[in-house]
Parts: sequence; C-alpha cells; structure tokens
Amino acid sequence: MRMMGHNVLAIVVAAIAIYAIEFLIFAVLLPGDQYAAMSGYSAESMQAGMARMPFGVVPPILAAIGLSCAVKWRNKAGWMAGVTTGVIIAICFGVGVSLYSFIYGPNNAAFVGVNVAHFVACYGVAGAILGAWK
Repeated sequence: MRMMGHNVLAIVVAAIAIYAIEFLIFAVLLPGDQYAAMSGYSAESMQAGMARMPFGVVPPILAAIGLSCAVKWRNKAGWMAGVTTGVIIAICFGVGVSLYSFIYGPNNAAFVGVNVAHFVACYGVAGAILGAWK
C-alpha cells in the first residue's frame, strides 16, 4: 500500500527494524549498569522514566518516515542506495544529536560512540529496507 508515494509496509518494517536494533544494543548488549555509567543518568532517573517507555515506539516511526522521504527525494532505487542514504542521514543528524547530550548533558565520550554506531546501524538497515521496496 502506498501513501503519497511512500510504501507504508516498508516504513512499518523499517520502524520495527530500528526498534529491534535499538533493543539489541541498549537492552541486550549494553547492561543497565554500564548504560547508566556511560549515559550519566542515575538509576533513579532511569526508573522515573519507565512510565514513558510506551512512547518509545514514536522515534523509530518518525525516523522511518523521514528516511522514506530522503530515499524518495534521492530518487535512486535499490537496497544499496537506501543504505547509503541511511548512513548519510545517520552521520549528518545522528552525530549532531549524540553530541548534544555530550556537550550539554551527562553523556560521556564512549556513549557518544555507541550512540553514533546505533544511528548508523539503525538508519543503514532501515534505508536498505526502504530502498529495496522503493
């Protein structure tokens, strides 16, 4: 199904892929105590944020929609073109977003590296999905 020239199923699958990769990185590979140390957030502040967890589905959906727009505007079909678009977007936006919490917040440099890798992996995979189904 298409909406305004975008493959809705591809957007949904890309959003699920982003969410799954984020879960793998931040819930499976990075233990909670290590995440707390790297991010600079206390266990109490993380526990207080648990009530907002259901809203965690929103960022991957918005990212998939934005990546779909970028893939469409780039006008190059194929999964490799999608990966390239995703990685470019990850570097241009993911690095900047990651640096905000490092410069103005509690994140340490190691967390910035993890977060940048997370953006590159998530947006690269989502871009591949969107490019393949363009």
